[in-house]
Amino acid sequence: MVQMVASIVSLFFMSVITAIFVFVAAKSQERREYKPIKKKWYKARTFYGVTLVIAMLVVTIYTLRELPYDQPVYGAETEPTIVDVEAVQFGWIMSETEFSVGEPIEFHVTSSDVTHGFGIYDKDKNLLAQTQAMPEYTNEVYITFDKPGTYEILCLEYCGLAHHAMIGKIEVK
Repeated sequence: MVQMVASIVSLFFMSVITAIFVFVAAKSQERREYKPIKKKWYKARTFYGVTLVIAMLVVTIYTLRELPYDQPVYGAETEPTIVDVEAVQFGWIMSETEFSVGEPIEFHVTSSDVTHGFGIYDKDKNLLAQTQAMPEYTNEVYITFDKPGTYEILCLEYCGLAHHAMIGKIEVK
């Protein structure tokens, strides 16, 4: 959906820029006094600039309103299952791999060697949650699975020759 909107918006603005280019090229043969033209287009440029800044502020506020993204998905009174995850070339060492539907889980992710990406995918390869696994640092990922099934953990950061084989499995019942 977002890609479709981005494509349509991009095509619209490319069309507008093309129309402006054609208009300017067509008018370039006319000889007129320069000062009124300059004054007119400075106003247009100012209007365009202000409109662009306002639009970008609206988009920024809209997209950042959900921050911080890394907040727990469970209430303060709920105790999550803590899962320690260590990334190693080329696999995952996890303290637990079987969970129940609706169980809040807090992954504590680190690495023992190089930087890895920790991504949890459903059966349709949709990314559900992700973070970086870095040496000497622990990131936290909060998730509550709402459907049973087998979920995959894939490395999202190229980490060496067997990066493609770095796959972990989580069972949710």
